[in-house]
Amino acid sequence: MIPFSVLDLSPIRQGSDAADALRSTLDLARHVERWGYQRFWLAEHHNMTGIASAATAVVIGHVAQGTSRIRVGAGGIMLPNHSPLVIAEQFGTLETLYPGRIDLGLGRAPGTDQRTASALRRSRVDTSDAFPQDVAELQAYFQDPEPQQAVRAVPGMGLKVPLWILGSSLFGAQLAAVMGLPYAFASHFAPQQLLSALRVYRANFRPSAALDKPYAMVGLNVFAADTEPEAQKLFTSLLQAFINLRRGRPGQLPPPVDSMDGRITEYELAEVESMLSCSIVGNPQQVEEGLRSFIAEVQPDELMVTSQIFDHTARLRSYELLAQAHARLSSGVEAPTSAG
Repeated sequence: MIPFSVLDLSPIRQGSDAADALRSTLDLARHVERWGYQRFWLAEHHNMTGIASAATAVVIGHVAQGTSRIRVGAGGIMLPNHSPLVIAEQFGTLETLYPGRIDLGLGRAPGTDQRTASALRRSRVDTSDAFPQDVAELQAYFQDPEPQQAVRAVPGMGLKVPLWILGSSLFGAQLAAVMGLPYAFASHFAPQQLLSALRVYRANFRPSAALDKPYAMVGLNVFAADTEPEAQKLFTSLLQAFINLRRGRPGQLPPPVDSMDGRITEYELAEVESMLSCSIVGNPQQVEEGLRSFIAEVQPDELMVTSQIFDHTARLRSYELLAQAHARLSSGVEAPTSAG
């Protein structure tokens, strides 16, 4: 069975704060490590009142310090916001402190609005077009230095921190293929080009020193609960968050509601359902059936699961049920039937 991993956005819940979000992130990481998940990734977003992982490298260090085995990384660092040398030094430091446990996923988008992007880089120049060159420069900093190399990442040089290319379009797929790097597709919020991107990546992959064959990880929303009605209610937090984002009012993660009636128009519902089509919501049996169907269709090498659940205990339960489904799928045992 393919590995399952976790993407956590350190959601700040309505009525709570970033400190609580970061405590919950570490607690989640400790639980999923015990439940056998492969890696735990955090994402860079800025000027977002509902996400606490803006200083992504710092949070990665916090999680790595509080766990012992699980791989911890960025899903991802938005490279247009930074100089490659700074990222090489940050992740070289993380790799030095937690050897063999650090991943570095790289994204081409700024992860925020244009005004905030300008504040980050203090420049009006669009740096996304330089992304391939920045990735190559960053990769070079992690290699063994040349004798006369003038600029080196310290720590960083020689550490060969694993790089991933993240994407939600064909651009990232093509770049990952040409560079011979693993590829992670953000289908948990932008699924439209998922199958096309995977075909492009696998068809054009060139083996490299980093990777000898294609390796594709796919994002998936999973909301698991002991009953289907409970899972559907938990899912309404993510629906509300996406609606608020589309309306230009992003904020903290809202609590779940019994019904979305009156909270969303038919047009908005169709749009959000399209964006969140790579989602599995239900009881253990439904989750297992959904996983089996999704994996058969997409054929990923790894699943990166995210669960924007308001209540922390319910979020832990969702990941626990998912781990149990993974174990059953691995062993060929069927899920218990449920009336809910």
